[in-house]
Amino acid sequence: MAQVAMVTGQSRDDQMVQAWLWFIAFLVLCMIIVGGATRLTDSGLSITEWQPLLGAIPPLTEAQWLEALEKYRQIPEYQLINKGMSLDEFKFIYWWEWGHRFLGRIIGLAFAVPLAVFAWRGMLRPGALPKYLGVLALGGLQGAIGWYMVSSGLVDRVDVSHYRLALHLSVAFLILGLLVWLAMDLRDKPLQNHADRLPANAAAVAFVIVLIVYAQVALGAFVAGLKAGLAYNTWPLMNGRLIPDDLFVMSPWLTNFVENATTVQFNHRLVAYVVVALGLWHCLSLLRSDNDPEIRNSALLLAGGLLAQMVLGIATLLYAVPIGLGIAHQGFAAIVLAIAVRHLWLVRH
Repeated sequence: MAQVAMVTGQSRDDQMVQAWLWFIAFLVLCMIIVGGATRLTDSGLSITEWQPLLGAIPPLTEAQWLEALEKYRQIPEYQLINKGMSLDEFKFIYWWEWGHRFLGRIIGLAFAVPLAVFAWRGMLRPGALPKYLGVLALGGLQGAIGWYMVSSGLVDRVDVSHYRLALHLSVAFLILGLLVWLAMDLRDKPLQNHADRLPANAAAVAFVIVLIVYAQVALGAFVAGLKAGLAYNTWPLMNGRLIPDDLFVMSPWLTNFVENATTVQFNHRLVAYVVVALGLWHCLSLLRSDNDPEIRNSALLLAGGLLAQMVLGIATLLYAVPIGLGIAHQGFAAIVLAIAVRHLWLVRH
């Protein structure tokens, strides 16, 4: 009887910790969406200082707002693009960046405080605490990376480095993927024992899909940073050509993959086709096998998510990246990654 009570208690603890992890994952998803809005509204350089503690307090008086605007006036983005910006216009971009940073602080507290309580009350599984502390440390590093990105746009540039933007976005998606995996590790519902009926390469293919989705996120950051989404706004051809003429005009040749807006957009399109085709093939192979219904449904969800994200990307491209579609495209990419990670967990277990 005591053993049964212990198991039941552990299950309740797991449910609470799992709910907490899913909540943090949701907050990270919101952070990714707000980050996309901050980028698309050109708000990221409106706060020219990094103050991890005092920065949580926005300007409260007219004098403080004017002081913040005066600091913004010193950077190239204001002088070359936004010269003459009114205080109300500045407040609009300031609030987006402040909200992005403030949400990061909220996530840090929402992760650290419950984690301390769970650890103190012995609610964590053996060996789990170092994993959670690792995610917490990665979140703190992400804050520093965010400032590293912003600082690249404060001198000699009117925007942030697309390399640093890609790093910042990639770490955000990595944190989201880790949270989904850790939450799945706590589930107590067993899958049906049909592992012998899985296609031999199912786990490997699911893993490759996760890797490609993650790589596509980094490519998307390059597209955003170079404004490559505006290079060609036709589909399926690029202004009437399958392969555009200016694909490899830069020298050395490899520079085109990271600096040429045409090449970056072309590669983003190409990888989308590859991962959608692979996802559909993987889904069909699992549907043909006599396997756990949850795995089959997960494969369908993954294939549908990949296909929907490609359609959303095409619409975003054709309409020249309007803010609403751009935010939706980035936010849904995070959902697709979460679906892919969950699917990988199911196939491997």
